Amino acid sequence: MAVPPSDNESIRNRSLVSLYSNYFWNRVLGPLYNLSNVTVRFRSSRRRECLPLPLPSSSLDSSLFMSKPSRVHDLLEDIFKHVLINLHSTQKNLQFWQSRAMRSDTSKAYFMILERGPRAFIDETVQLFGRAAQGSSIKHLSQSASAYINERVTVLSNLRYSLATFLAQVYVEVDRIGEELVMDPEQKLPSLLVTINDFFSTLEASIGHLHATRQSDSSVDGTYSLPLLFEKLPEINQDGSHWTDCEIRDAINSVYQNLHKLDAYISVLVTKHKKPRKITRYWIRYTCGAVGLSVCSIWLLQHSRLTGSSDIDNWIREAKDSTVSFLTEHVEQPFLSIRDELFETFRKRHQGIMEQEEVQLTSNSLRRMLLAFSEQITGKKLSENASDQEMLEIVMARYEKELTHPIQNLLSGELARALLIQVQKLKLDIETAMLELNQILRANEINFAVLAFLPALFLSVVLLGVVRTWFKQDKKAEGRGRIARVQRRLLVVEVEKRIIQYQNYVEQGQERDAQCMFGLVLYSLNRLCHSVKRHAEATGEWQYLRQDLIDLAKPGLQTAYKLTVTSRLESVYDCLLPLLSRR
Repeated sequence: MAVPPSDNESIRNRSLVSLYSNYFWNRVLGPLYNLSNVTVRFRSSRRRECLPLPLPSSSLDSSLFMSKPSRVHDLLEDIFKHVLINLHSTQKNLQFWQSRAMRSDTSKAYFMILERGPRAFIDETVQLFGRAAQGSSIKHLSQSASAYINERVTVLSNLRYSLATFLAQVYVEVDRIGEELVMDPEQKLPSLLVTINDFFSTLEASIGHLHATRQSDSSVDGTYSLPLLFEKLPEINQDGSHWTDCEIRDAINSVYQNLHKLDAYISVLVTKHKKPRKITRYWIRYTCGAVGLSVCSIWLLQHSRLTGSSDIDNWIREAKDSTVSFLTEHVEQPFLSIRDELFETFRKRHQGIMEQEEVQLTSNSLRRMLLAFSEQITGKKLSENASDQEMLEIVMARYEKELTHPIQNLLSGELARALLIQVQKLKLDIETAMLELNQILRANEINFAVLAFLPALFLSVVLLGVVRTWFKQDKKAEGRGRIARVQRRLLVVEVEKRIIQYQNYVEQGQERDAQCMFGLVLYSLNRLCHSVKRHAEATGEWQYLRQDLIDLAKPGLQTAYKLTVTSRLESVYDCLLPLLSRR
């Protein structure tokens, strides 16, 4: 869609004002902002580790270079930090749009209507009904959504390409002169500044090419009208042989100005093409939630003291009473019962022994009665090994015989004695049954208390799971749970794939693409370094893991060895192992 010249001019003016105002405030408030964030950087420096500079660690002077204040070291760290932050912002938004581009036309149309905010919902709905008479409204909406998403994918992909290439160029140059830079940083600094200035010029040309190719047909107003003019080195002897300290400071200042301009430009460019915020994508849910919250607030207001109602106070009192009752019945009493059972085991064991002794006395009395009655009836001496069952048979046989004349035998026979023996047998059976029942009840008292404690135990487990999930913070790769481990392993896979792609570009002679891919390798290694440092320090693996990450970032190292290192990362280090494989 063509834009009138007057509109283009106004858009350009607004963009210029926005860019330079951001630049001005960054320059004015930058020192104050850095001072206010000293504590934040100190706190985060222990948690996050940036990918180390490509300096030779075997040199005797490298530790001195790393420990003493050096403007070379600070300059290189600031360059890497700024570029990596901008690259991360670009990559994060690019991944969102790439995931949207892979969806179906229906999902794209749904996104255009319902996931870009209420204003876009109204505009797209009006346009949809306006084209409904033509019979191609859905198709046109799908095409518009595809063009909308593809434009952002293209812009962010080209921007990522330029930033990754710039990062790779600086990293390779520092790696190339690393030994000389460690030995004599001040002497090597002028030539390094000249080279970095050339890299900025190449980056400006790359982004300017993006501006030239996309300015005419961009649907994002004013995005590509932003100028990006990096500072050039002063007209001095650029061979670096006789630079004064003042000239070096001017050159370093121009590098920092270029970094701030790059930050401002990319901030505006990424903001124009960034993914919608979460509140924008889910504005319907938030709106429904706000409406529901408003209705609930009005309903609560009607039952509150403000309107003269005591319903809320009554509900709070009932809830308090119910909570206290629940804690008493399902926490306190079961806990006390379990405690009493555990501490009174010996007392109850002694009581059980006494009850067993009473039953044994009744059993011995019954045996003596049976033995005397059987010997009297049979007229012979029975052995001591005679069983109670045999003697009971004798008693029952005599009892049946005596029942033929019950009244006579009750007075002069053995019927009364047989009845007394049966009463003693019944007493023994009752005491034995009561003893067994008492033992069963005592054995299950703890089980009954545990059953009463189960509701509280269930709530405790749920609360513990919620706290554990929050504590582990599985949503990010820096977390401690299973999802965080999966994300860290996926970062290793990402590094491995990009190393292979880099080698393919090198073999095909695509130098520019190879530089871009190497920059993305550095970006992935930096993210992996951030994710694993804290965990590797906890397990004592950080010293070896850090060296492996440095080896993966070396430009001259063979690809076969790098792939061996990535395999070792996934199989050796505890912070990168799957959760089920841990010992």
